[in-house]
Amino acid sequence: MTPQRRQHIVHAGWLAAAAAVLGGVFAMYVHPAFLVTLVDQIWSCF
Repeated sequence: MTPQRRQHIVHAGWLAAAAAVLGGVFAMYVHPAFLVTLVDQIWSCF
């Protein structure tokens, strides 16, 4: 494997990871009840 090809594969991996994180954030905003529950649980710690 050439260094240039390896660099492209690593770059594609980082892009895929970023897309997965953004997709997860979008999924949480689609279900606002989840966010309310999460904030209530965090607030109960104080």
